[in-house]
Amino acid sequence: MDMYTLNQIPSEAKIRKFLRKIVFGKHVYCPKCHSRRIKSNQQRYWCSKCRSRFSLTSSTWLNNCKLPLEQLWMVLWCWTTQIPIKQTVSLTRLSDLTIRNWYERFRIHLPEEETILDHIVQLDEAYFGGKKQPTTLFMAKQVSGTGERKLAYQLIQGAYPAREHAWWFIQTYLKPNVALFTDGASIYKKIDKWWPVYHSVDIHKKFEFEQTSEIEGMFGVLRTFIRRMYHHVTIDKLPSIVGEFCYRFSHPEMFENPRYYLQISLQLATSR
Repeated sequence: MDMYTLNQIPSEAKIRKFLRKIVFGKHVYCPKCHSRRIKSNQQRYWCSKCRSRFSLTSSTWLNNCKLPLEQLWMVLWCWTTQIPIKQTVSLTRLSDLTIRNWYERFRIHLPEEETILDHIVQLDEAYFGGKKQPTTLFMAKQVSGTGERKLAYQLIQGAYPAREHAWWFIQTYLKPNVALFTDGASIYKKIDKWWPVYHSVDIHKKFEFEQTSEIEGMFGVLRTFIRRMYHHVTIDKLPSIVGEFCYRFSHPEMFENPRYYLQISLQLATSR
């Protein structure tokens, strides 16, 4: 295989055994008719009942994967451990486009979740896309020490969000009666009249940052994550990358190793 070999990359036989257990359990069965009358030949399977032919991953989102399993595992290991695109290209000898496509494929198969923030929440907005494609990112953080690590976000077009956008975000992602801290932007004015929150404000012009320091810091961490890992991002990719960033923050266990990610993502996909 034309790539560097690392100790953390299992052999192809071990990867196949791991995938077989995730996808089929104890016994291989036909994805079409569920028969266990299966014959195997050169790493492909044939159903004696309905005569369907299938592979280990043909019924999963890894279908039509053209990479050898060891190389696929290497790319996934790089993604879970936040290896930048350029470094992954050097390690795998794959193209920049191929790595970006696989990173995106991994992102979109993160489990979906409904995030509701409670206790104490800090909310702010940031702007991306410049003058050509202005985009506003609303992001809220459940304050440290209040339980789970949680982030919620919403992207809208334009650099001038309306009050209705703030109202919708708060109604969607904040549990009633939370303590909400924002800056002094007019879009948050009288927000507690539209949703039951205990609203307090930092006036940044007066150098008040104590109550919004955590969410301000998260925007800095997000920009560093994007710049370091992806170098540049087009605005159409921004929603999924912000989603990846928030998922990494809220569920770090998902990225401990490729095994855990594949186990969760493949099992969810096959159960739908």
